[in-house]
Amino acid sequence: MKITESSSLYDNLEKMSVREILTGINNEDAKIHEAVKTQIPKIEQLVEQLVDRIKSGGRLFYLGAGTSGRLGILDASEIPPTFGMPYGVVIGLIAGGDTAIRKAVEAAEDDINGGWSDLQAFDINKKDTVVGIAASGGTPYVIGALKDANQNGLLTGCITCNPDSKIAEVAQIAIEPIVGPEFLTGSTRMKAGTAQKMVLNMITTSLMIKLGRVKGNKMVDMQLTNKKLVERGSKMIVDELGIGIDEARRLLLLHGSVRAVLDNFRV
Repeated sequence: MKITESSSLYDNLEKMSVREILTGINNEDAKIHEAVKTQIPKIEQLVEQLVDRIKSGGRLFYLGAGTSGRLGILDASEIPPTFGMPYGVVIGLIAGGDTAIRKAVEAAEDDINGGWSDLQAFDINKKDTVVGIAASGGTPYVIGALKDANQNGLLTGCITCNPDSKIAEVAQIAIEPIVGPEFLTGSTRMKAGTAQKMVLNMITTSLMIKLGRVKGNKMVDMQLTNKKLVERGSKMIVDELGIGIDEARRLLLLHGSVRAVLDNFRV
C-alpha cells in the first residue's frame, strides 16, 4: 500500500474534541519540513539545470491532477506579479483543464496521453522542463507526459510523497518528501499537499533569485498591482536611497518598478 493511502496514526476522529483534532493535525504537520529537508540535494539539482535552461529561452511546466495540479497552477501564477517575469515562463497545467481548478473533472487524470497532448498547445521543445506533481506517484496524466517529454529530449522532474513510485522511475530528477500517512487517511491535500507547496516555493524562489529577479532580499521587479505593493515598493526605495516616502512613491509610479527607480537614480 502507498504510504499516502495508509491508515492514519489517529483513530476515532469523530470522537475527538476540536482541540484534539487541531493538535493532532499540527503534530503531523511538524513532520513535513524534515521530509522536505532530505530532498534539498535533488531540488538543488533541478534548480541548477533550470537556471541555464531558462536563460537560454526555456520554460518550466508543472503538470498535475487535483490538488497537485492546483498547487502547480498557484505557484506558476504568482511568478509574474512577484518577480516581474513574463507570463508563459512558468506554466501550470491541470488534468481536465481550467474547469478542474474549481471542480473535479471525471477520469481526466487517468488519461495517459492527456498531459503530453495539453503541452502541445505551447509548442513544447527541448529547451523546456516538465515537472510532474503527484502525491501518489501514480497519476497516468502526469506519467504519460513525462515519458513523452523524455523521449523528446526535455528535462523532467517530479514531486511525489511515496517512495519507489512509477513517476519517480520516469522522471530524471525525482523529489520525494515522504511525509507519512495523513491525519485523515488518504487526504493528500494535507501533509502531502503542504510538502509539495514547500518544494514548489523552493524551486521558483531560488530560481528567480539566481535569474537576477531579487536585490538583497527585496522583490525589486514585482508588479504594482495594488496599493499594498505600491507602499511596499516605496519603502524599498526609501531604504535604498534615503529619500522621503512621498518622493519614493512618486518615482515608483513614474518608472513602474523598484528596479527601474534604482537604476535611473544611480545613472
